[in-house]
Amino acid sequence: MTAGETAAAGHAAAEAAERGARQELVGVVTSAKMRKTIVVKVMRTTQHPLYHRVVRSAKKYYAHDEAGEARAGDTVRIAATRPLSKLKRWRLKEIVARSTRAA
Repeated sequence: MTAGETAAAGHAAAEAAERGARQELVGVVTSAKMRKTIVVKVMRTTQHPLYHRVVRSAKKYYAHDEAGEARAGDTVRIAATRPLSKLKRWRLKEIVARSTRAA
């Protein structure tokens, strides 16, 4: 490895550390009917500010699934990425658990 390659590798590592890790979420695939796109439902739990009860809220995210390996009902981990289309800002990172339902 030359000095230039070492400096470039060090710069890339420093830049990645400076930006920080990409945001990741875990959710359940609700739809896998589109080509290379899945819809992931992410549940969040927060405490109600007045009544102090635990409140669950859900949000849907469109994620890019290049290989088309995720199926409805699977638990997946998605990571933030650059905008890929009008709605897609996430990509499939891994399948955490497969659905037990028969497809």
